[in-house]
Formats: sequence, C-alpha cells, structure tokens
Amino acid sequence: MCQVGEDYGGPGPAELQPKLPWRGDCFKAYYVHKFRAMLGKNRLVFPGEKVLLAWSGGPSSSSMIWQVQEGLSRESAKRLRFVPGIIYIDEGAVCGQSPEERAKTVVEMKLILQTIAFPYHIVSLEEVFNLPTSVLQPVSQGPRGFENTYKEAVDGFIQQQQQQQQRAPEEGGGEAVLSDEQIQEKLRQLSTQDPVGQEEVAGDSLPRPAQTTALMTLFSSVKTLTAREELLQTLRAHLILHVARVQGYTKVMLGDSCTRLAIKLMTNLALGRGAFLAWDTGFSDDRHGDVVMLRPMRDYTLKEIAFYNRMFGVPSVFTPAIDTKAPEKASIHRLMESFILRLQAQFPSTISTVYRTSEKLVKAPRNGDAAGAATARCLLCMCALDIDSTDSATAFGAQTLERLAQKLSPAPVLPTGAPGRPCCTKGTRLQPGCCRDTRPSSEREEPRASFIEQLCYSCRVNMKDVPFLEPFPPYILMESQCRSQRAWEKQEVQEFLFEESEEEALHPLGFSPQF
Repeated sequence: MCQVGEDYGGPGPAELQPKLPWRGDCFKAYYVHKFRAMLGKNRLVFPGEKVLLAWSGGPSSSSMIWQVQEGLSRESAKRLRFVPGIIYIDEGAVCGQSPEERAKTVVEMKLILQTIAFPYHIVSLEEVFNLPTSVLQPVSQGPRGFENTYKEAVDGFIQQQQQQQQRAPEEGGGEAVLSDEQIQEKLRQLSTQDPVGQEEVAGDSLPRPAQTTALMTLFSSVKTLTAREELLQTLRAHLILHVARVQGYTKVMLGDSCTRLAIKLMTNLALGRGAFLAWDTGFSDDRHGDVVMLRPMRDYTLKEIAFYNRMFGVPSVFTPAIDTKAPEKASIHRLMESFILRLQAQFPSTISTVYRTSEKLVKAPRNGDAAGAATARCLLCMCALDIDSTDSATAFGAQTLERLAQKLSPAPVLPTGAPGRPCCTKGTRLQPGCCRDTRPSSEREEPRASFIEQLCYSCRVNMKDVPFLEPFPPYILMESQCRSQRAWEKQEVQEFLFEESEEEALHPLGFSPQF
C-alpha cells in the first residue's frame, strides 16, 4: 500500500514514518481490480447467468460477497452482469453448538443477509438425509459452440439492453435511462429469501431432532478427526450442489483464499488426492458437469482480506468449526495448517510459492476420458476413479492386495435349506450369500467391500476410519447399491456383447447387418 507524502528517493526521517496515513483508496482500487481481473481472465461467468455465492460467515467469503455487491452497484465503472444468490449451511450440530446457539447464529446471519438484498438460502447440514440420488450423478454438459463464446454473449447482452432502452420511451414506461438501471433494480426488488422451492431444501426453523441425532451418530462413528473433516466437506459440497440445481444456478463461487488453497494443496497431497489437485485447488471445478465451482478469491492472502474487511467495515460472523480448539496434531488438516503458517512466518514467500505451483497443474484426462467413454467416478468426491492394477507397486495396489487377502478365507457356507440359512424364503430380498444368488462365490461380496470399490484411493483411506455404513445418508447407500447392481448386470451380459474390434472385423466396410 502507498502512503501520503512518501518519498521514493530516500527513506526519510525515521520519526515521520509511523505518522504517515495509509491510502485506503489505493488499496481498495488494487483489491477490487484483483477480483475483477480474476473473473475477466477466465471468462466463465456469462451475462445473465445465475451464480450462487457460498457464504460461511468468515472473512474470505464475506469479502467475496461485498465485492460482488459493489460490482453490481450503480456507482461501479464496469458492472458485473450475473444474477447472484447466497447460500449458508448451518453446521452447528457437528461443531458442538447447542440448539440455542445455532438459532442465535442464524439470526445474526439473516440480519447481515437482509442488508445485502440478495436472495439467500439458509440450509442446515441435516438436510443431507433428504437428498436424492441424482446429486451423485454428474450431468454431462456439452462444450459451448462458437456462437456461444463469451464475447458474443456479452455483445448480445448489451444489444438487448439497448433495445430495451429504445422501446421504453415508445411504450411510455419511463425515461430511457431507467432500462440501464433496471437490472440492478430487479436485484433489489427480489425478496431477501427466495420462496421458489425453498421448503424443499430448508426452512426457517431448526431441523427435526431425529435428523440431528442421525447426523451426530454418523460423525460420532468416524474414528479420526481427519476423516470427519473430509466427510463434512463432502456432505457440504453435495448440499450446495443440490441447492444450485434446484434453484437454477449454473455457477457456484467459493471463498477459498490463497492461504487456504496453499494449505489445502499440501493437505490433499498427504491424503492421497494428488491426481485431483487441479480440481480441488484450481479456479474452476467442473466435475459435476452442469454446475461449475469457481474460486475468485484465490489470489488474496488472509492478510489482505483482513486488512480490507477492517478498513471498509465488512461484517463477518464467527462460527466454530469442527476442529476448533483441537490440538495441533489432531488431524492432518490441523498439522499441515500449522506447518504452512509457521513456515510462512519465517519465509514470507512460502504461501505464494505453493500457490503458484498449484496454478501450473493441468486437468489431464484419463484414458477413459480421452477415448470419449463414460468414466467411473468416486461415489463421494465424484472425481474420476484413480484405479490402478492390482499388482502395481503403488499404495493403491497395496491396498487392493490387502483387501483381497482378507477375502481368501471366507466363512463356511451352509447348504441350501439348512437351519440358520437366511433369505431362502420366497419374497425376501436377495442377501449376500443367498442360495438364490447365481453369481460365482468369488464375486459374492459384502456391501462394505462393494461400497469401497466405488471410491477413489483417498476416500478409501478415509473409509478405514468408518466402521459401519448404516449411519450414512440414504442417498449414498442407494446410489452405491444401484451402481453395484448395474455393474453385476453388465458383467452378466458382457460375453454376449461385441467389442469394437470384433464389429470392425465382421463388417469391414461399415455396413450393418440387415434383419
């Protein structure tokens, strides 16, 4: 930041240095330009698009919302052209808050949200038990054609505004200047809480006690804090994705700062998510297809955000996290955070170096993606499965061999119709080990083994700290069962299907058989 009356030719008298006031307008211009430059450089937010702002109440996400609000104001030189909305997820149940404390926090959040005048959605984490299985199914989104490029979309938006300005005086609807302000007025005339589908995902009151109990049972069954933090991030991402799809948002802006992303990069490396760093820490995350996650605050350090919020009065609400008051070595996340921050204190370029390294990561498609075929995705994080061969000298191969070794000594199977043989009665559901199961004995697996096979390496490691599957939300268990059933049915008919090479050998000229 620059100072009033500073002299670049020499240091000046030492007694005058502390008395020089900081130039807040210069810092504000620098801060606003950085946010606009991040959006303008990537060109992923199109005019008129609905964008959901994920707000946790913290400094970074609060600063992001204030940047959007200022960009949509009439005094802004270059206004932002998208339609924003805000989502806040109440995680107080797993963070040790009582119902009274949660209600008080929600009231504070609403007071701030009402001053912003954006449509908002307050959702409790317990709503994950009401999510459909479609949340875990990515929607394929075709690439935009040449006619839908960013520049042409902006030109079309400007032309539409000009046409509205020309029609306004003719129709007697007011002066021409009102059309230019019409978009901003619509944002302020929107109700502060969007009523469309609001009851489907959240309500003003606290969730039902049964759902809170189920959520507490799920997190209490997880052994380590590392696995609990990863589970919380997964459920939060699923909930944000569902609200975005229900309310028609195509983009979601997250408040991850440069400092937070540097810590996240090192943490994900330690957790075995090196293959997905470009999605987890990059500006855009398109793993879901129809909804793209954006990180416009990734160029700001926590120190810059703290300065801006302090100087310009950006409000924020403190809410305890799941690792609040936890010791330094309680989880990999806490350990890596303390390591990076201590290293930054001694070497000020640590965070910027790690962050710049993350910018060089490229989203390389796997073999299945390159061929255009459907790629299997992780059931929890929804990234492409980083499957490796069983005999490979990798951590994934060692983990697979360990699981196969545990299956070499199966339990004795009772003969058909013997006492104690389950599920042999008519009309009962097919159970593992049932005599009605036509699959080979080597393919009859327990639900947990089938569930783990649908996860990536990092999620498999975390699942070691989850002894039971029953506490999981129903949509996860149902989707796992459907995937297992589809895989088994595909394997059953695989021998009757022609491969591409066989079809070319049978029909070298490209003619299809006539029946």
